[in-house]
Amino acid sequence: MKKYDTKVLGVMSGTSLDGVDVAQIHFTKDDQWHFEIVNAETIPYPHDLKKKLQEAINFDQISLEELNERYTGYLAEIISAFIKKYNITNLDGVCSHGHTIKHEPENKYTLQIGNLPQLAGLLNLKVVCDFRVQDVALGGQGAPLVPVGDELLFPKYDYCLNLGGFANISTLKEGKRIAYDICPVNIVLNKLTEKLGFPYDDEGKIAASGHLIPELLKRLNALPFYTKLPPKSLGLEWVTATIFPLVENSGHKTEDLLCTFTEHVAMQLAENFREGASVLTTGGGTFNSYLLKRLAHYRKIEIIIPAREVIEYKEALIFGLLGVLKLRGEVNCLRSVTGARKDHSSGMIYPV
Repeated sequence: MKKYDTKVLGVMSGTSLDGVDVAQIHFTKDDQWHFEIVNAETIPYPHDLKKKLQEAINFDQISLEELNERYTGYLAEIISAFIKKYNITNLDGVCSHGHTIKHEPENKYTLQIGNLPQLAGLLNLKVVCDFRVQDVALGGQGAPLVPVGDELLFPKYDYCLNLGGFANISTLKEGKRIAYDICPVNIVLNKLTEKLGFPYDDEGKIAASGHLIPELLKRLNALPFYTKLPPKSLGLEWVTATIFPLVENSGHKTEDLLCTFTEHVAMQLAENFREGASVLTTGGGTFNSYLLKRLAHYRKIEIIIPAREVIEYKEALIFGLLGVLKLRGEVNCLRSVTGARKDHSSGMIYPV
């Protein structure tokens, strides 16, 4: 079998708004896929751009179009700087997720900015992007998209758990890959921690110092989303309408809110694993040792923490793979995961 070999950049911005992940990835394929993350960085957002991204859910159409233009230019700048910094040559493409502003699959709508065609011209490179729109048009949730990568790159684990802005998992059920969002994580925890002057709760130490608020915990656990069957996904809109009012209007100390919401996350996660299963854990929440301790309290599982670059850049890695699969004309979106009418090869390809 002839070995397939390709070099791309994977680019990802998550809902937690900690910055843009850029990863230089070398993929090879023989009878299975292999990868090497050669270089990777998270480029923090400038304060004013981060503020606009936080507020953009309320923008009108003209303001959104202006932000899309600005954000596309910003991505081109930081990707170009990354390529220059690491003296990268012979790239086969840039595979970019963009940044989600609105995700309303129930209304057949999702918007990721930074996916304008001019990105290819600004970079002078082939770009593969806008991975979610086609799936939503096919009746799918448009999320999560990472499970294809779980299946091809990490097949030996019972579950793959991502703890980012939201928690999501993927696993095999009756021979089919299923995946779904479980609950919000850092999109709530980081916002609470910022009130105390920190960007995130380091190792969950602040949450560990707080006290549980039983009534709030009960109300959080009773939210109807948690009883829905997959496929299902979450967006900022749901958090803004449902979680923030519960948490922010409760009148309790921030430390106690962090403690209670962390407990809520641990309880919701535990409901989704079978006893004794192996769980590959990635995303920024993997560094929240208090959260993982509380998860282990509710469910006896083997939590596997991979190399740091996989923890931090797994989504950029997998969007790199999704782009490569699109370039190969292969399926990168599974109907068993998103609920779309069919498996398909999703995304747009923009030539230079």
